[in-house]
Amino acid sequence: MKKILLMATAGLLAFASCQEKAGYTIKGTIEGVAEGDTVYLQNFVDGSLVKMDSAVVKGGAFEFKGTPDSVTVSRYVTYRKNGMRMTAMVFIEKGDITLNMGAEANKVAGTMCNDAYQQFMDKFVAINKEMSEIYQKSKTDTTLTDDQRKDLEKQLAEKDSLGTEMVYNCINENINNLVGVQLLTSYANAFETAKVKALLDKVPVTYSADKDIVALKEHIATIEKTEVGQKFIDFAMNTPEGKEVKLSDFISQNKYTLIDFWASWCGPCRAEMPNVVAAYNAFKAKGFGIVGVSLDNNAEAWKKAIKDLNITWAQMSDLKGWSCEGAKLYGVRAIPATVLVDQEGTIVARNLRGEELAAKLGELLK
Repeated sequence: MKKILLMATAGLLAFASCQEKAGYTIKGTIEGVAEGDTVYLQNFVDGSLVKMDSAVVKGGAFEFKGTPDSVTVSRYVTYRKNGMRMTAMVFIEKGDITLNMGAEANKVAGTMCNDAYQQFMDKFVAINKEMSEIYQKSKTDTTLTDDQRKDLEKQLAEKDSLGTEMVYNCINENINNLVGVQLLTSYANAFETAKVKALLDKVPVTYSADKDIVALKEHIATIEKTEVGQKFIDFAMNTPEGKEVKLSDFISQNKYTLIDFWASWCGPCRAEMPNVVAAYNAFKAKGFGIVGVSLDNNAEAWKKAIKDLNITWAQMSDLKGWSCEGAKLYGVRAIPATVLVDQEGTIVARNLRGEELAAKLGELLK
């Protein structure tokens, strides 16, 4: 009797063990792919996709099976052949996952994280489509009046604000799982530092050591050191002529100094430069100065852009591109980026562009 009981108990334990190790299944369909072609399940490691599994397409369908880690991870289902490229992100977790891959869009469903991610993508794609339509109309419709064009620009700004709010809310709702964590590291630059910190405080311990989360925490700490109200951080670099100069050399000379992070290869920087030139010409007699910090790595390209863009103010660079030491000190992850500093070295504004820059200078240098 005891032996039967022990065998029954062992059977229950084995069943429980199997239940705990329940696997995942990805049942997928893919459009426009030949019979017998191969799709791959891949991991993203150090900037490159690494193949983990493969599946042959039969009747437009494919399937992956496996046992997930104890922690949910994201992987990529990819297809590459004859110039056709398709990639879909999938969250690997216990359960039956469905994935429909198409040239225009992908749809994933079936488990908690995949459902949450698809809900986010549906909203994200929809609002971006609306914004794209408004933008295209404002740029291509020659029948629009100035007032109508301004109204479209206002609509675009409102949609952008709503989109940012939607992304933040989605992250907040999912911050206890990998969907929220990954979206946070992807879109953190769109939010105020305080909001990002609030979300970081909610990240589960499971993901606290994630390299992207660790990097984001370090970035936020850097940003806090150079927020409005903080003292500027000095650094030295070379001018185009090879002379070493410091930020402090210029800040002490002007009532207000704009630290302008840019590069010759940066399209948005070149597009913004006429606004910077106009602001400099309008306010330099009132004590306004600029120091350009270039994220170039080619000295000749840097010098040529200075001439072509009518830049007449001080310039400095270490020619390290995105590894620019000055940019790191100020947490610059995208350019153009600006930091406005008063003569005492206090930061009074960040990332002023276009009309905002002129308006702020008009307010400060009456």
